[in-house]
Amino acid sequence: MIERMNITVVGSGYVGLSHAILLAQQHTVTIFDIDEARVAKINAGDSPIVDADIESALQTKKQALVATTVKEGVYADKDYIVIATPTNYDPQSQYFDTSSVEGVLQDINGVGHTGAVVVKSTIPVGFTRRMQQQFPRLNLLFSPEFLREGKALHDNLYPSRIIVGGSEKSAKDYADLLVAAAQKKDVPVLIMQPTEAEAVKLFANTYLAMRVAYFNELDTYAETHGLETRHIIDGVSLDPRIGDFYNNPSFGYGGYCLPKDTKQLLANFADVPNDLIGAIVASNTTRMQHVADMVMARHPKTVGIYRLTMKTDSDNFRESSIQGVIQFLPRDVTIVIYEPALDSETFEGMPIIRDLQAFIAQTDVILANRVTEEIREVGEKIYSRDIFSRD
Repeated sequence: MIERMNITVVGSGYVGLSHAILLAQQHTVTIFDIDEARVAKINAGDSPIVDADIESALQTKKQALVATTVKEGVYADKDYIVIATPTNYDPQSQYFDTSSVEGVLQDINGVGHTGAVVVKSTIPVGFTRRMQQQFPRLNLLFSPEFLREGKALHDNLYPSRIIVGGSEKSAKDYADLLVAAAQKKDVPVLIMQPTEAEAVKLFANTYLAMRVAYFNELDTYAETHGLETRHIIDGVSLDPRIGDFYNNPSFGYGGYCLPKDTKQLLANFADVPNDLIGAIVASNTTRMQHVADMVMARHPKTVGIYRLTMKTDSDNFRESSIQGVIQFLPRDVTIVIYEPALDSETFEGMPIIRDLQAFIAQTDVILANRVTEEIREVGEKIYSRDIFSRD
């Protein structure tokens, strides 16, 4: 029987909020976030992100969970503090911007916290060790997350694996908390050094990006040679070593994790011989350029962008591949956007049209990373590489 703990989770994005709900099934959890609107929504039982399981959990209010923007008291007398703040990739430094994590660690160190501090934010390889040297009084752990957007709570409840990097006892104790909260039985648990756990996160996501890039390049070959992409993918994927999954062509990999994690891993390879890691990053740009070229081969005057989101059932616009394609479209073509999730009238200077029929009528080509039923009837206008209507 796990003893009831007092836990603070810093950050209420996909990682922080899903993790907080998971732990609040058995423990008392406080979410600390500087965003007042997000905190108000959570306390009202509304999810600030699109995730059906999170929305349902907050509405039932069965968890011992409260959110706050007041920093005072959120770090004192806690058994665990979990850091899940954003670490965006900085193209200037070619590294993650870890300032939000470092700021939280500075605050925790200042209150004399004696419990474990678990970093869930994605960080460069070697970051935890460097922070442990900077804050020797803290008991630092790193536990990577492997979550899909829109399925974050589900993937916490049914984890593929639980990995914790840190001193063996502390790491095992934290892993036991996650195992006890999961609904999946016999979850694989790996305890290792923090630097190794950091590497697992980046290498896992870069492998997924590599798989996306591979099937996209397969599709590019088929498209330019007049071949049926589906037939080739079906034939390749029936090999059990490859598998019939994560193989639906797209405009490129995007979202919160894959673009920044691949670039960060490449930066970590600066002094290490490599060809593949750099090629994965370059391949994504090549794919976006190819998509833009194929669209312009139709000689459109007006290109319609159908949704800015990273994928179906996501509310994330950040680093979506369709935005990457937009950057390769010539400036003399008119671009209009259909994105009902945005309240503004424009997006980066491009007009937003909320009436779908008006959007369709104005466009010569509709660029759609994923094709949904509401536009399927105008297939002759659509440019998409969505073969299987999934992923």
